[in-house]
Amino acid sequence: MGKKISVAIDGPAGAGKSTIARRLAGELGFRYVDTGAIYRTVAYFMDLWGVSPKDVDGVNRYIDELTVGIEYDDEGVQHMLMNGMDVTGDIRTPEISQKASLISAHAVVRDVLLDMQRNMAEEYDVVMDGRDIGSVVLPKATVKIFLTASPEVRAKRRYQELLEKGQKASYAQVLKDVQQRDYQDTHRDIAPLKMCRDSVKVDTSEMDLEQSVAAIRKIVEEKISR
Repeated sequence: MGKKISVAIDGPAGAGKSTIARRLAGELGFRYVDTGAIYRTVAYFMDLWGVSPKDVDGVNRYIDELTVGIEYDDEGVQHMLMNGMDVTGDIRTPEISQKASLISAHAVVRDVLLDMQRNMAEEYDVVMDGRDIGSVVLPKATVKIFLTASPEVRAKRRYQELLEKGQKASYAQVLKDVQQRDYQDTHRDIAPLKMCRDSVKVDTSEMDLEQSVAAIRKIVEEKISR
């Protein structure tokens, strides 16, 4: 069995990483790993137990009670399991998103999840997205992409997404959440969001989904063919 191909896609919240990475993985025949969903699962678990994401002692105490699992359905969609229970639909809220950002700053949480993510990249060809995939999780990834867009564009996309799901939303609040998340992700002490020196920056502010996927696929295929 040859060395597996890994595509690391990092970038700020709302840049479209999950949607683009999922599409890219499908086109390439790779396995898509949404690491944000893994941290959301931890945040959701802590939330159920009433543990604040800022409570270091509480997080350290309860993390041993949690088993995070990933399963893929016939269409390749990633499902998150929390102690065996499918919580895929429960973790997709703005509140859990903010808490996941804080949870991911805990060293104990990152240590627990790091091996899980690396093992997947050793077993499968993967497209993995997150905040520190290229810098920490897969520093030797075959291809590293830093996917970004302006805060206003990212907020607009997130706002439209919420409206389409029938959720009440205010663009001003969504923009504020995006800016707050950016600050949290870039200023945390452990594995802050940053662009690696060997990453290729892709700004999708002026691109639609098809153009974004095509641009990244071209970068990946050129790198693999060398």
